[in-house]
Amino acid sequence: MEFSVPLEVRVEGAWREVIRYDTAHGFAHIDKYNLRGEARKERLKLGYDEALSRAEWDIKGNWAIYRDRFLKGDFP
Repeated sequence: MEFSVPLEVRVEGAWREVIRYDTAHGFAHIDKYNLRGEARKERLKLGYDEALSRAEWDIKGNWAIYRDRFLKGDFP
């Protein structure tokens, strides 16, 4: 099983990734981005099924906070 659950916002006509849960590289992790295009990776010590559930819960519940932080130039 593989998955990718992103949150993107439209900035000046282009879609920009804010946060993404995925299983690339063979492990579950979160990639967080800022407006400068810098990224941070956080490894999740969860199975894929648990990580997918967390991704859905987290993004649905916190998307507005993550968007606002991103638009201010911070990491979500």
